[in-house]
Amino acid sequence: MKPGIHPPYRPVVFRDRAADFAFLTRSTMTSDQTIVWEDGNTYPVVDVEISSASHPFYTGKTRVLDTAGRVERFERRYGSRGAR
Repeated sequence: MKPGIHPPYRPVVFRDRAADFAFLTRSTMTSDQTIVWEDGNTYPVVDVEISSASHPFYTGKTRVLDTAGRVERFERRYGSRGAR
């Protein structure tokens, strides 16, 4: 690798708040927030919306979506179908 052009590759904690799950890995991601990990060291923490602990494919659980709200919003925007 050419020196001086790549971001630092360091340990980072990725945290999924929805599933109360976090894991330590190496990444080039940066963050202003830090967390004290199980080993007593402080690492930058990146919050993610979804991980293997909360993704429906891995958990086998489906999420409840507000489909009624989506339909109502669509009908307000474009009008209801009505009779043809």
